[in-house]
Amino acid sequence: MSNPLRFAFLTATLALTGCRAMGTSPRIAETVWGSAGGQEVRLYTLRNERGLVMKVTDYGAIITELHLPDRDGRFADVVLGHDSLDGYLDGHPYFGCIAGRCANRIARGRFLLDGKSYQLACNNGPNHLHGGDVGFDKHIWEAETMDTPAGPAIRLSRLSPAGEEGYPGNLRATVTYTLTHANELVVEMAATTDAPTLCNLAQHTYWNLAGHASGPVLDHLLALNAERYVPVDETLIPIGAFARVAGTPFDFRTPKPIGRDLSSVGGDPVGYDHDFVLEGDPAVMKLAARVVEPVSGRVLEVRSDQPGCQFYGGNFLDGSEVGKGGAAYRQYGGFCLETQRHPDSIHHPDWPTVVLRPGEEYRHTIVFAFGIEPRAGGEKGEGW
Repeated sequence: MSNPLRFAFLTATLALTGCRAMGTSPRIAETVWGSAGGQEVRLYTLRNERGLVMKVTDYGAIITELHLPDRDGRFADVVLGHDSLDGYLDGHPYFGCIAGRCANRIARGRFLLDGKSYQLACNNGPNHLHGGDVGFDKHIWEAETMDTPAGPAIRLSRLSPAGEEGYPGNLRATVTYTLTHANELVVEMAATTDAPTLCNLAQHTYWNLAGHASGPVLDHLLALNAERYVPVDETLIPIGAFARVAGTPFDFRTPKPIGRDLSSVGGDPVGYDHDFVLEGDPAVMKLAARVVEPVSGRVLEVRSDQPGCQFYGGNFLDGSEVGKGGAAYRQYGGFCLETQRHPDSIHHPDWPTVVLRPGEEYRHTIVFAFGIEPRAGGEKGEGW
């Protein structure tokens, strides 16, 4: 990691200590939210003892709301999404969901595994994306809530049967969301299989730290713990070896506004939808990213044990997606930080593998830590 980025991370003030408690105890609520395919769908509300509120549905394991205070204690919902289940059933750009069985893109939907060829759905131009036509985001998961010492939690699980979306093997997947009393969202994903298959799960929340309906995120300050990124072709498939970020618009080693170099990124539409190679041991927890919204002071810091982090800047949002409160989510209205194995890794044997075999366990942990950046001069305001 470069010295400027190391300094930015190590001196960051997350304001997670000495905060004013805004509730007396954690609480979990559950309600029927509708039905899909003749099955009941539920919505779960988790509150930590500091007043943070998160809502999750068992449809797609989707995070639908997450409310954070600003410097002055004003709460806002900072994730894009829909008010009702119908909004998700009508189709959406993977708001808040778990993407799988294999997140990100697979070139032309084809891969070879142990000498056998498999063809998956090509649901993103010529390529396979986020598990196919009916990926993990479009299934109802089994849910179990828990009031743990760390904070309220929900464990969601499902069995993806052999042949689902063309993938081999029965895959049992589990994701646990814990809203901790330390103002973190801890995401723990795991999976096992009874036959060789692919597995690469991603948490796909769209963030806007100014509030989900507040418009473009281009003024958010982003730092990424990456010296290298993955160049892609016009269909967003990796074209070869990793490239250095130095001297390119992909250099976020020192915090900068997301929009500063946007016009130089290219793409159609123009914008970031690229995987960044995280520094450090690919299988060890490490800093991935840090984001500051300068007006509200809200901070998001991301840690993970994955080798890559896909940074997507909401390029394909165009205002046609009408979300919570009637908000029209326009271009660059939210960003995603999806820690994962690198896209199309099945075609790059020298990259960390997405192949999962019987007797192995897929593991993926993310910590989203929330805080407040002090005002200039050191005043934190009336927030936590």
